[in-house]
Parts: sequence; C-alpha cells; structure tokens
Amino acid sequence: MGNKTALSYLTSMESFFSWLDKYGKYQEQQVKWNDPPERIREVVQDYLYSELSCKVMDKDNYRLVNLTNKSPNTVMRSLSAIKAFYKSMIRLKSYPYPNPLLYIENVLRELEEPVEGVRKDKPRLPAAAGTEVPIHQHRRLTDSYFKVVNEEWVPLIIGDWDLPFKVYNAGKAIGWTLRDEIVTRLLFETGARVTEILELTFGDYRM
Repeated sequence: MGNKTALSYLTSMESFFSWLDKYGKYQEQQVKWNDPPERIREVVQDYLYSELSCKVMDKDNYRLVNLTNKSPNTVMRSLSAIKAFYKSMIRLKSYPYPNPLLYIENVLRELEEPVEGVRKDKPRLPAAAGTEVPIHQHRRLTDSYFKVVNEEWVPLIIGDWDLPFKVYNAGKAIGWTLRDEIVTRLLFETGARVTEILELTFGDYRM
C-alpha cells in the first residue's frame, strides 16, 4: 500500500470514528467501536446516509448502497477502510466478534454451492465432444455487508428546453461576470465538457 493510499485510508477512518464518537447511536445508546457487529452495522448505515449522502436498502440480509449526486468519491474507500480496520483489530485480538463489514454467509455459500456444469469427481471431456454441459461463468458473491451497486453516479438527462433561458436570467439577476456568462453559453451551445471549456485559451480562440 502506497503512502497516499495509506493516508487516504487513515483519513477515511478518522472521519468515521470522529463521527461515531459524536453521533453514533443504536437504540438510543452510544455505540463504541468495539461493540457487537449488529450495532456497528447500524451506525455505519447511518453514517453512509447522513454524512456520505448515500441511499441504503436491505437485500437478503446485507445492504445495497446507492450513490447520489451528493455522494463523495470516497464512499468505497471509506467502507474498505472500516473493513480493514476491523480486520486488523480481529488479527490483533482486540475485537472479539466477526468483522461487521463482512457478509460471512455469502462466503460460506460460495464454498458449498457447486458450479453449474462441473461434475463432481469426474474429468471433463473436450468441448469438441459436445457431451458436456458448458461451464457457466461463476459469478463471485460479494463478501461485503455493504455493497455499492452504482460505483459512479450517472446524472439524469434534463428535458427542460427552457433551462438555458432560466440559467441566463438567474445569472443576470445575481450580477454574474462576463467570464461566467461565456462559460455558461459555451456549455449550452457547444455541448463541450466543463473541463474542456475551462482549459480554453486565447490561442484556441485565434485558431
């Protein structure tokens, strides 16, 4: 793990545990970092909702996490950092319970369920023989209790044809600068990306 990655993990953990000390409650009782998994899971869900602006839904005894337009890019890193923290605490024998951010049932089920198309204790014939059932790609089940299902938030298309007119009027009402107006007009009238427009120079204009 590089220095930048380690620092980002530490920052994520510091943010969560600082929030936990102030707001982490379960059934009106303050939650501590070494509480049982069900209490930790509830406060992590509250943290995802209140601090990281995620939508969290129940799914077969684990949780689906949906990012929103307000969710930061650090959601995955935050969950990974908390999971890694408890993994370390368990290894150091400082946390006496299973990792709260692991969905152990999925791991066990994956080990027990046979892969479709595989005959137990029998060698497979060549595919050219046409006598074997094709092996279907085995989809690995997540071992995470909190599963991010949309790793990148995709904005919806705005179908309001009057939006540019409304934005122009709002900009004039607040006294926007000429630069703001030019950037906004280029956005609406060229379809260029924000970064592309902001990187334009006078040399680009002359060309």
